[in-house]
Amino acid sequence: MDADVPGTVLKRERTRDAVLELIESRSPGDAIPSERALCALLGVSRPTVRAAVDELVAAGLLVREHGRGMFVAPAKITQELVAGDRALSVPQAAGAWSSRLLEFTTLQAGARVGRKLRMSPAAEIVYVARLRLVDGAPMAIEHLHIRAELVPGLSAQELESGDLYEHLRATHGVHVREAVQAIEPTVVTRAEAGLLDVPELSPALLFERLTSDTTGRPVEYVHSLYRGDRYRIVSRLALGPAAEAAPDLEGHHPGIPPGDFAHGDAITSSTRGDIQAGG
Repeated sequence: MDADVPGTVLKRERTRDAVLELIESRSPGDAIPSERALCALLGVSRPTVRAAVDELVAAGLLVREHGRGMFVAPAKITQELVAGDRALSVPQAAGAWSSRLLEFTTLQAGARVGRKLRMSPAAEIVYVARLRLVDGAPMAIEHLHIRAELVPGLSAQELESGDLYEHLRATHGVHVREAVQAIEPTVVTRAEAGLLDVPELSPALLFERLTSDTTGRPVEYVHSLYRGDRYRIVSRLALGPAAEAAPDLEGHHPGIPPGDFAHGDAITSSTRGDIQAGG
């Protein structure tokens, strides 16, 4: 890992991804290198490694055992709610949404992101970290990884206004078709708590999404952290046919940046859910 990559948000992100890559290459119960060994392996400081490890322990992916070391946590139990092969309809969240850019750069995909986007680890991606706000209050931190070849000339202004998919559609003829998204509970780290203006270890919702175009090519990989004190998830299961309703093109989908899928591209999934703003 390049210790000289600029930007503290990006450095934490790349360190976390590198440790997560080690976890995903092992089986539950397997040991991973010590923090000191990880510092040497990744070329980063002890506090950076510790922050990444703390986050993965809090997320239930690593287990610390006193005097023994760190081990891959037992596999999580996954339950899937199936609602049939229909387009996913997600009501919009309330409030006036805006963005503040934290990081915006082009870099190599790396092993983990490259695998998700089905591209070479050496191929370039656009990495974006942005703080999402509603009515001026911080609500979420989003990390976007986009194929660089798809977005030449992408500007910070487009990302702040949430027009990524309009840019892809209008400028490059790329139409997103399918999004596979997972949601799970987690807690915020000290750095994330500072950005979200909540106490450290506050509950949060982790959204992880892979978006593909009409040819099945992965377009972007995103993971987002939403404040747990402001969001809840309500699953709506389709038990029978219903009349088609016109889509609401205003507002914001939690986990999906404004502008995404807002011009007629369907979001398809094996699950059907409503994600609503909390009080």
